[in-house]
Amino acid sequence: MLLVLCVDLDDDLGRKTGFSTPVIGRDPVEEAAVALATADPEDSDVNVIFQGLHIYDDLDERDESVEVAVVTGNDEGDVKANREVGDEVDTVLASLSTAEDVTALVVTDGAQDESVIPIIRSRVPIDGVRRVVVRQAQNLESMYYTIKQVLNDPETRGTVLIPLGILLLIYPLALIGSVLDMPGIVLGTTSALLGFYLISRGLGLGDRLDDAVERGRRSLYAGRTTLLAYVVAAALFVLGGVSGMNTLEEIQQGTADDIGAPVMLAAFAYGSVQWIAAAGLTTSLGQITDEYIAGRLEWRYLNAPFYVLSIAIVLHAVSAYFLNEVEINYLATALTVGTLLGIVSTLTFAVLESRFSDEEGDHETNETRQRV
Repeated sequence: MLLVLCVDLDDDLGRKTGFSTPVIGRDPVEEAAVALATADPEDSDVNVIFQGLHIYDDLDERDESVEVAVVTGNDEGDVKANREVGDEVDTVLASLSTAEDVTALVVTDGAQDESVIPIIRSRVPIDGVRRVVVRQAQNLESMYYTIKQVLNDPETRGTVLIPLGILLLIYPLALIGSVLDMPGIVLGTTSALLGFYLISRGLGLGDRLDDAVERGRRSLYAGRTTLLAYVVAAALFVLGGVSGMNTLEEIQQGTADDIGAPVMLAAFAYGSVQWIAAAGLTTSLGQITDEYIAGRLEWRYLNAPFYVLSIAIVLHAVSAYFLNEVEINYLATALTVGTLLGIVSTLTFAVLESRFSDEEGDHETNETRQRV
């Protein structure tokens, strides 16, 4: 039996029509082709499916044993799409009720879909590959129409036209820089803009920034205290950095010799640890407040402020000891207090969580018994 296998690697059929794949059999495949042509007449996969039907009809008229099917992947990536195509090929082969040896004729619309041929070949022998090319796409009119359609796509415009526009602006900006005696600054700024744009497009930073802005907007309208806590924490971080740098400068000015990296790090930590600890307390309390309002608060979440205090005590004592501000007895006491504070808070909230969860379980059990 010859299996005419129409490949739709990016699952246009499923995404645009809602058809469940794989589609097996002449009539179901024809329905799928008509549905895709109705949803998007310009999709090249329409031609692939109709070509598969044409091959099926031609072979069926010769009384050859033939079957036609459509398999799809997904639009997430090559590896996942190839795996899904392989799984659907397995499904198609399992559905064929024949004792004959099965070979496949793969029908695609280009090199991208043909990347799954090794996956298909690992499951069934391939007699041939048929690539569908629309004749109208070979003339100039179709090329103009294709370019026009591509440029009408907002995503394509942002990907192609913006870098091209920046490149075309380099020469006139260089002339302006020469007139202003700043050619290096102008060229460097233009090159930096192009580089940042390409990096952001490559890493998908635009989508992430849009998602962050949307989350911030929802948090603002939902009255979440976390948003305010993050803003305050950011300000405290900045103050902590400034305070740490001021402390470092004071230590350097008060010492005639050069100080080593450990002392510099200790000076910066000594001046900034209280501000950074305040930022940590602010964010943890804001998160706890939101979790309580949402009804998702658990006892162990209350450990966060105590952990922040413990770490702050330890860092302050260690940095102060490096700067000869305290004696070793103070360091030992601070380390002990910080450690005990973390341990006691962990045990306390673990016991409370266990006790209250047991009480809630007993309460639910009693309610169930009363209902029974």
